Amino acid sequence: MKKIQSALISVYHKEGLDHIIHQLHDLGVTIYSTGGTQTYIERLGVPVHTVEDLTSYPSILDGRVKTLHPKVFGGILARREEAHLDQLKEYDIPALDLVIVDLYPFEETVRSTGEEKKIIEKIDIGGIALIRAGAKNYQDVIIVPSQQQYQQLSDLLEAKAGYSDLADRRSFATAAFAVSSHYDTMIHRYFAGGSSWNSQIPSFKESIPTSMEMRYGENPHQSGRFFGPLDELLIQLGGKEISYNNLVDIDAAVGLMAEYQEDGPTVAVLKHTNPCGCAQADTVEEAWDRALAGDPVSAFGGIIICNQKIDVGTAAKIDEIFYEVLIAPDFTPEAQALLLKKKKRIILQLKAYPDTKYQFKSILNGVIVQETDRSRESSNDLNWNTKREGNDREVADLLFALRCVKHLKSNAICLVKDRQLVGMGCGQTSRVDALNQAILKARHYQLPLSGAVMASDAFFPFPDCVEIADEAGITAVVQPGGSINDQKSIDYCDEHHMAMAITGIRHFRH
Repeated sequence: MKKIQSALISVYHKEGLDHIIHQLHDLGVTIYSTGGTQTYIERLGVPVHTVEDLTSYPSILDGRVKTLHPKVFGGILARREEAHLDQLKEYDIPALDLVIVDLYPFEETVRSTGEEKKIIEKIDIGGIALIRAGAKNYQDVIIVPSQQQYQQLSDLLEAKAGYSDLADRRSFATAAFAVSSHYDTMIHRYFAGGSSWNSQIPSFKESIPTSMEMRYGENPHQSGRFFGPLDELLIQLGGKEISYNNLVDIDAAVGLMAEYQEDGPTVAVLKHTNPCGCAQADTVEEAWDRALAGDPVSAFGGIIICNQKIDVGTAAKIDEIFYEVLIAPDFTPEAQALLLKKKKRIILQLKAYPDTKYQFKSILNGVIVQETDRSRESSNDLNWNTKREGNDREVADLLFALRCVKHLKSNAICLVKDRQLVGMGCGQTSRVDALNQAILKARHYQLPLSGAVMASDAFFPFPDCVEIADEAGITAVVQPGGSINDQKSIDYCDEHHMAMAITGIRHFRH
């Protein structure tokens, strides 16, 4: 056990520090400080020694240099052993047992302004050096690296009356290097142009300071953890703890509904990240009925998401089936009360859609990074290569289908009629198999194929898919094109009065 006899305090955020100052004073700890922190401590009526008196140098260069001095860093880095203690005595350097730092708010400044001069001035030099020095010498020093650890320190001072053991100091040091690493990563991201990776910088850096532990990973024998501020996007209103698989499905559901966030009432049902039901209508209740009709069997244990407030009538219908998660931007009080009666169903309020610019995936012994597929086609992107162009209803359905097929695992096919997903095929090893799966589903649930449209996530290597679609009653097709056999598919459509649009944009989802 080591006793705290001296402390250096230099912080940006002072909220919550007053109680610690009084605790240290009551324990007889000698306090050193500088600048605004020193003034803050003096106003609390607590004696404080200035760093300037210790170093015999004032704060210089507009405050850029205050603590960068051997009399400060010597007191932190000295091991409490004879040789180092003799040198401290020789050079009249006080040993510092506790260092409390809170860095300049670089990350917050980047978010609030684009003015580079202000941003650069928020790159903390002395503070980050104090954190690293204190953490390096955790054998003898407690380092408090941010406002987030103020309460932990206060609890320690209360529980152990100014003493600490090695485990305490190592815990603070671990937090210190996490703060230091995150801070440097955010600065790197700024200089790399706002992204966590840059083609001109041969390194991958990412730092997410918040996390929550999952009950387990994909399977019970795997551990799992989510890193990220989930509460910025979602509020859990009720239900059991969110699992790893729940989060994967929630991500897929929110990503899909982002495509329809500005549209009329839309409901989607997903299973294992793939939409198995999706529909738009004049009311939320009707949209739910039509989405469920797309595949009522797969909806069992699925994820349900809506782009508008859920009313009690819709909630009562949803409550008739078993589902894992229900997501909506809002619920009427009556709907929420009804849904929360089933304690294990996860009910989430969607606060905002994520603005994710990049996607990361661990692979082999590294990470692959790509831009998120943010392309959303409009009618202007439908290039009609056939003699017949799609009519207004077909165009609306083709655009609906394009947004949906983008979120199915490849090979993927979407069949849509009147803004309702009537058949889907996904994850197949051939596009023909995906189409046959979609047609089989539509027929099994007696959904209309006559006059329906088809969207494919990638090109048709042969005209066989448009032939099968025509035989099923499909009248319009959209695909990205790019096959050497594109003309054969176009010719077949012309011969059979079908419309085909080529977008030039592939939505392959591996």
